Amino acid sequence: MSGKYLVTGGAGYVGSVVAQHLLEAGHEVTVLDNLSTGFREGVPAGATFIEGDIRDAAKWLDSTYDAVLHFAAFSQVGESVVKPEKYWENNVGGSMALLAAMREAGVRTLVFSSTAATYGEPEEVPIVESARTSPTNPYGASKLSVDFMITSEAAAHGLGAVSLRYFNVAGAYGSCGERHAPESHLIPLVLQVAQGKRDAISVYGDDYPTPDGTCVRDYIHVADLADAHLLALKAATAGEHLICNLGNGEGFSVRQVIETVRQVTGHPIPEVVAPRRGGDPATLVASAARAKERLGWNPSRADLAGIVADAWAFAQNVSN
Repeated sequence: MSGKYLVTGGAGYVGSVVAQHLLEAGHEVTVLDNLSTGFREGVPAGATFIEGDIRDAAKWLDSTYDAVLHFAAFSQVGESVVKPEKYWENNVGGSMALLAAMREAGVRTLVFSSTAATYGEPEEVPIVESARTSPTNPYGASKLSVDFMITSEAAAHGLGAVSLRYFNVAGAYGSCGERHAPESHLIPLVLQVAQGKRDAISVYGDDYPTPDGTCVRDYIHVADLADAHLLALKAATAGEHLICNLGNGEGFSVRQVIETVRQVTGHPIPEVVAPRRGGDPATLVASAARAKERLGWNPSRADLAGIVADAWAFAQNVSN
């Protein structure tokens, strides 16, 4: 059965891919984005677009909507350290206004784009949802604060909500892909070297307790991530706030990613070893057992070469 959904932040990377998946599934989609970090051309054809802020969601949200999928957030870890007020005001204040608008309109289903940054330095790997949450930066803290807000909203007002905590999202889906300004994610940065936009890729530390000395991360294809959001809409239960990690359960090192980019693009990728960055854990890998059990989610695009190939095709199209 088709539904009507509001996608906040739907002009951004993950939001645009989820909006496209919703449209392909036959749903009616409205994208709300202020374009502060998103791109107007990223909004999928077929979606209604509103250029506006989530603080003003009450202007547009009404009882005809079946659910909200919430992606509108600032997400640069480094920026959050030097401009924490920006993250508290938008990520937390904006989400609070959105929840109030949903309550007023009687929209009782929410899927929230959360993050593995809520866990901070992991005590055990793979990370499960019951792990201690201790974010190491204001970005992760702001997302965790919203999760706390959602839990209380579900208990007090019957909201049915699912928070999806992403690990490293990568790849592309058709015309929807990853582009940030500034870029901070490894795969697009390495692809910029292949495109001649950077001279080399920096490897921050090569003496970690991992097989090749570089950090290991769990990469998930953005299309698999989108599938999880559609499943979460079905799994949302009134009065419950379900939290699920999303990852492949398998990690790839920085050097494995670089070598895969070399193979996929056919370009040499010079690398420069730089000092470790503070707060970079050696290994971050997710347990997605709960998502598989509660959502019925099974990622089908776990091959790193496939993830890189999709990202490479998108990067070339954007640059042309």
